[in-house]
Amino acid sequence: MGTIVAVARDDRHRFSKPTLPVIRLLTSLGVEGDAHCGKTVKHRSRVAVDPTQPNLRQVHLIHAELFDELATRGYSLQPGDMGENVTTRGIDLLGLPVGARLRLGPQALVEITGLRNPCAQIEAFQPGLLKAVLGRDANGGLIRKAGIMGIVLEGGDVRPGDPIGVTLPALPHRALERV
Repeated sequence: MGTIVAVARDDRHRFSKPTLPVIRLLTSLGVEGDAHCGKTVKHRSRVAVDPTQPNLRQVHLIHAELFDELATRGYSLQPGDMGENVTTRGIDLLGLPVGARLRLGPQALVEITGLRNPCAQIEAFQPGLLKAVLGRDANGGLIRKAGIMGIVLEGGDVRPGDPIGVTLPALPHRALERV
């Protein structure tokens, strides 16, 4: 089990989101009051391509361990700084397969859809950060470390300190790809 470190939302399309004492997840929509809440895509670049696409990016989660790693490289990041809705600790988010389900607190259930694809806004936030949240595996494949995305299967309030339970989908597991 992991733990929720912080929760955040913003009703405008800004890079960082302010942290709050509680956020409410809405079934099939996302975070109540967040600019990315809705059944169809809300990310500006995706809306420009096809505004009728389903929203597979309703909730953005980042592991606090990434902030710890980046701190050793000279970056100072706090929860919400990279636009995530939920900051976690104690779960290997990047190692989860597509379809993994996270029980956030007593009510909310989020199904993982894929990886966040870091964009140029990260570089504008802190120079060099874009390169720092990308890596290469042993075969030279790109590793995206900037968190994961999910959809809300069951709504509910989510708070810092809430436990996180993980349920894996049936085998074979499919590795996360950018969404």
